[in-house]
Parts: sequence; structure tokens; C-alpha cells
Amino acid sequence: MQAEWSPAQYLKFEDHRTRPASDLLARVPHANCSSVVDIGCGPGNSTELLVERFSTAQVSGIDSSPTMIEAAKKRLPNVSFEVADIEDWQPASTPDLLFANAVLQWVPNHRSLFPRLASYLSSGGIFAVQMPDNLDEQTHVCMRRVAQDPRWKDRLASADGDRTPIETASTYYETLKASCRRVDVWQTTYFHPLANLDGIVEWFKSTGLLPYLSRLDGVEQSAFLEVYRQLLSQHYVEAADGSVLLPFPRLFIVATK
Repeated sequence: MQAEWSPAQYLKFEDHRTRPASDLLARVPHANCSSVVDIGCGPGNSTELLVERFSTAQVSGIDSSPTMIEAAKKRLPNVSFEVADIEDWQPASTPDLLFANAVLQWVPNHRSLFPRLASYLSSGGIFAVQMPDNLDEQTHVCMRRVAQDPRWKDRLASADGDRTPIETASTYYETLKASCRRVDVWQTTYFHPLANLDGIVEWFKSTGLLPYLSRLDGVEQSAFLEVYRQLLSQHYVEAADGSVLLPFPRLFIVATK
């Protein structure tokens, strides 16, 4: 992905973003793990959950963003973090848990990637994954519509490719069951209450909008976001107090090797 991540922007909605990680971790069956890796750890909010759950384990984190790793190190100075791309990464030792919260949607070739990551696990190890499944939600449909504006259409032609459309639940099940003795797949739709419609814009400025905004200058970014907000207003109705619910479907996978 070309854009640089902003820990501060991402953590504006920390409680909402951490809840799926907490729900994923609750379905990890192991009470004890000696080696845990948070792949795509971001600013460390999900890593913090792992440290709390597995207090005696060696917990580490990787992320492709140096700014996210810097933020994670400040948050958890006693945890080992490194900058690494998931596509090329290999663990130095055999982990008991690979935890991937809201990151693998940015990494391509899932039919080969998922079995490769699972192959690194110890016998009985766990591969736990959570990914947004929202490319068909109006939040993202509207992004793609704005990207077709003649003012920047040519420059944004490649932006959609930064995020990988995820596979079906059955595809992940079939892909992982060849090497894992148990594969659990489910979907949950969260309804996040936000203060107003601008909250949706702010939410996605740190994730889904990045591939588009990073290809525009400051003036164009403002124009893009203005049109985006206008389109969102046609689909997300503010309540009397101005608040709005953001539906957010997510796919979960817990595979036991």
C-alpha cells in the first residue's frame, strides 16, 4: 500500500477498532501460548490484548508501517516490534499463535498466503484472523464513485487495487482445512454509533480512504472528502441528536493446525 498510516487518526476510534480484536481473541482456545505474533499490529492496541491474555508468553508484533511500529513501541516498550511486510515475513521461531486483526485485506493472494502463514505454526498452533468485509457497503461504494470524478479519475485508477477483495467463507475453509485439523469461520456485523456523519469520514480517513487520498494533493483531498460526505448523506441517516450508526461486517477465522 502506498499511503502512510497515521496512528493518531486510527486511534480516534480505538474502542470500536479494538472490539473485533477482543472478540477474535475470545475464540482462541489456548489458555497458554509460549510464542505469539501479532501480524499487522498497527499502533499496538491488539498487541496489548495479547500481552494481557498471555502474560508469560513471548509476544511480538510486525507491521509494514514504520510510524505504526513507532507508536506500538511507545505503547508497549517491553514488547518486540519490527517493520516487516507480511508477504515476505517468516518467523524466527515457531509461533503458537499468529494473530491478524484487520490487516490481511491489504495483502494479496490469500489462497497461497493463508496456508503459508498457517505452515509456520507449531503443532496445535492457532491462526486467528479478522478482516473487514465491507467493500460492498455504501462507505466503499461511495469512495469508488467519487474516484470516478474526471478531476482525478486517471490518478486514482489504481487505488482500488491497494486492498484485496476477500474470498468467500467457504474458500477460506477449503484453503485451510488441508493443513489445519479445525477451521472455524463466521461473520459479524457491528453497528458502531458515531457522533455524526463526519465520524464516518474520519473513521475511513485512516483506512479505506487512504489509497485515494494519498494520490491527491491537499486541495484535492478536501474536494474529494466533500463529495464523499455528500454521497454518504444519501445512505446514512443522522438521528435527531446528529448521531449515526455505521454498519460494519467483518469475517473471522480461527484455524487450529
